[in-house]
Amino acid sequence: MIDLERFELVQLAADTPLLPFRCADDDLNHFLIEDAKNYTADLMAVTYLLIDKEKKQIAAYYSLLNDKVAYDPQQKGVWNRINRHIHNNKRRRSYPSVKIGRLAVGEEYTHVGLGSKILELVKTIYARGNRAGCRFLTVDAYSDATNFYRKNDFEYFTMLDTLDKTRLMYFDLKPFKDNLEQGI
Repeated sequence: MIDLERFELVQLAADTPLLPFRCADDDLNHFLIEDAKNYTADLMAVTYLLIDKEKKQIAAYYSLLNDKVAYDPQQKGVWNRINRHIHNNKRRRSYPSVKIGRLAVGEEYTHVGLGSKILELVKTIYARGNRAGCRFLTVDAYSDATNFYRKNDFEYFTMLDTLDKTRLMYFDLKPFKDNLEQGI
């Protein structure tokens, strides 16, 4: 595992200098360089940079935006599974969530657990310091990243997108929060 003490978490702003960054996916590289500041300025997403203080470069980044988990009549089984774990008298047609819009780890930082640490951080922030209702984390995971998200306890919403470029996945924050409170 990687020592997180050598990193600084910085929220991207219009005046934040973009230090060097390169990951294996050109779309993720392009987003950081060309789009992330615009998404922030337009209030569409917030991007966070994990800066390697020793090497003066971006080790990883992730973007978050509001989302919802919504009822899909074609996926009644998934919806029933989700509803079973929500304690309320009146079932809803949607539940609040936060979407991980982008998550990228620099090439020299892959396979050391940094991406999983970022997910753990996001889970903890929303489970402990939830300032607005947020029950789930969601992600449109690239098909080659689904194993990473499965390893981090995300579940598929549907099997209808198995051949798509991305797969819609979710993580239920409530059991995670309960485990944090119990010290598990």
